[in-house]
Amino acid sequence: MILRSAFNRLWWTVSILCLLAAIAILFIVFAFVAIRGFPALHPEIFYTVTSGIAGGLANAIAGTFLLVSVGLLMVTVVGLGTAIWIVEFAPPWGKSTVRFAIDILSGVPSIVVGYFLYVALVEALGWGFSLMAGALALAIFMLPYVVRSADIALSKVPPAMREGAFALGARPAMVVFTIAFPWAAPGILTGLLVATGIGLGETAPLIYTAGWSNYMPTLAPTYSPVGYLTYVVWTYISQPFAKSHELAYAAALLLMVFIFTTNLLARSFLEYSSSSRGRR
Repeated sequence: MILRSAFNRLWWTVSILCLLAAIAILFIVFAFVAIRGFPALHPEIFYTVTSGIAGGLANAIAGTFLLVSVGLLMVTVVGLGTAIWIVEFAPPWGKSTVRFAIDILSGVPSIVVGYFLYVALVEALGWGFSLMAGALALAIFMLPYVVRSADIALSKVPPAMREGAFALGARPAMVVFTIAFPWAAPGILTGLLVATGIGLGETAPLIYTAGWSNYMPTLAPTYSPVGYLTYVVWTYISQPFAKSHELAYAAALLLMVFIFTTNLLARSFLEYSSSSRGRR
């Protein structure tokens, strides 16, 4: 009994220390970037484009949101369609096969996907560094999170609600869009927000597909490179100039704020949906 009590106290102590260490690492990283990034966030950064190793980040900010938005649009259509098929129509072997493939896709190294798309889209199809190539690269990395979150959310729809709708003569499509989707909406939206955070932080696939541009995005789908914030962090920090370092830290801080915001929204939606379901 004494030995078990001592083991429990030791286990709780180790767990708390690990938790504090994780929080400390997150705080140190955020503080490190914030201390160097906040002084560099001058107002002109938000409306001036980059010029060599100086200038602002307007083109990178606009390009980042454009790439992520187009990629999110792609992955929403494909991801939700895949999840609906898995939950509503797929045979057992189809469910397990697609879920296994999605899990494998989530573990593929980003640089491998980026190089594959460079060969397939930039060179073979002749798209060049472009918006569509970069957005497709981000969509590939966001897809597993959207599919799995929608899969889980749709699977948790109470069977009684589906059966009641079918008993009243509803068709499968009507059940999906009027019963399953409203119930699963918070979980689906959470997955989309998490996927957005993943897309904001990607670098390697965009280097091979979107390239880089010192100009504002032209909205041309192909033959038009796009700037993005992660490129500034990756490239400018290695330059031997103070101004380039300022831009790199400012871009890093903006990325951390954007990713923190999307994850906070995702967590808030998840907590809200859980509490509202509990009240029912």
